[in-house]
Amino acid sequence: MLFGALAPAPEPPGHAVVRVAPGATVSVRNRPHGRVVARLGARTQFGSPQTLAVLHRDDGWLGVSTTALPNDRIGWIDPDGAELAYARTPIELRVDLSQRTLLALGRGQVLHRSEVTIGAPASPTPTGRFAITDKLEGDDFGSYYGCCILAISGRQTNLPAGWEGGDLLAIHGGPSWALGSRLSAGCLHATEADLRWLMSRVPLGTPITIHP
Repeated sequence: MLFGALAPAPEPPGHAVVRVAPGATVSVRNRPHGRVVARLGARTQFGSPQTLAVLHRDDGWLGVSTTALPNDRIGWIDPDGAELAYARTPIELRVDLSQRTLLALGRGQVLHRSEVTIGAPASPTPTGRFAITDKLEGDDFGSYYGCCILAISGRQTNLPAGWEGGDLLAIHGGPSWALGSRLSAGCLHATEADLRWLMSRVPLGTPITIHP
């Protein structure tokens, strides 16, 4: 390093998220400078602010997770051509399917640990990197969802036969006797106490990694 040169400023703690500005639409491409594969408005299908976790960066482009693309695909946004607000979330979520646990981490420290029900063998919970897209009241969708729903930017690709509940992944309530089992249609089921903790502490755009 040359005498007097300044070292790059360290990345602030937490994880980068971007929010689409009110009234705006952003183009999502299959790769930096690639073709447009989706367009996202300022609100999700459930009415929440469109908030995207930045999972990758490439020459200034932002790689994000969105339900507009398959689970294994990252969408790319040119920040110079989009109306975005930038923020950071101090929390990330990690799900260990083998242990049936969901961890909320902050600066590498475990802030909260939840036991969860995961997908049944015929409808396993998908793995990958996703983000929290919505925080919803369970009663608005049915008592079987429990108090709260945290929607995830992933889809269930192995739905049970005859299933009519849609293919979006989420963390929500479920029967207490099944906690910690492999019994769901792919979503993660947690207790009401754990769900209320997550609802109060986890911002939209928080990244969630689900691994085997």
